[in-house]
Amino acid sequence: MRIGELAELVGISTRAIRHYHRVGLLAEPARRGNGYRDYTLRDAVALARVRRLVELGLSLAEVGEVLAGDADRDLAEILRELDADLAGQEADIRRRRARLAQLLRQADDGLPAEQAPVSPGLATLFSSMAAAGGPGPEPAMAVRDREVMAMLETVSGAHGADWLDKLAEGMADDPGAVEQAHAVYALLDELAGAAADDPRVETAARQILASIPEPARRAIRIPDGAFEETGDGFAAAFYADFAPAQAAAIRLALTLMKRSDPAADPENEQESTP
Repeated sequence: MRIGELAELVGISTRAIRHYHRVGLLAEPARRGNGYRDYTLRDAVALARVRRLVELGLSLAEVGEVLAGDADRDLAEILRELDADLAGQEADIRRRRARLAQLLRQADDGLPAEQAPVSPGLATLFSSMAAAGGPGPEPAMAVRDREVMAMLETVSGAHGADWLDKLAEGMADDPGAVEQAHAVYALLDELAGAAADDPRVETAARQILASIPEPARRAIRIPDGAFEETGDGFAAAFYADFAPAQAAAIRLALTLMKRSDPAADPENEQESTP
């Protein structure tokens, strides 16, 4: 048989056959006087086995090990590894489909694509925040706040995002919480063109603090220096994204939150020490 005939018989391309020759999975056959390869039934049998192994999902290196009869890695061992790998892929596909289903629900609920997908709790919070805005234009700070919360949930990872869950739960439980948040956003929007020493900064800071549900406040832990600007890093990038008065209000709110945290009070720490 010529290579085209072998390819048609086994059901693979001539290019694949030539590649199997190059990597040593298929022995080179004898050649005719005109230089063409002359394949036999034995070549077709060997090639069909290679095809079966490849279709199982084995890599070409693993197929080579099976064909070589490697004493340390027999076919059963390789197939068990393949089965475990496929089980992992199935689990990953299920997780991805569940995430896509969540994204579709969030899209149906009107969550902007640039903010989705987020956790169900945060999606519910975002939807309620958008709905509470009424028919007028939404405060620019509301949009930015959602973007930052989505980013923080994404990067929290091993650090945990308990406070975001508590925030979503707290605002869902309090009918006036979303309206209060929108009032804060409106005030921060007014500070967009103000200087950092504007007298409204302190009012805005205290309103920011008051708008955070108590469970979320208790869950937030602000390490020393976490939001101090040092010229680079997250804090500098975070504050640079806001107008001077807005950044000052947020910075003051975080400072007030840190001061009100019982866990950060050295006296309380001493009292709790046996």
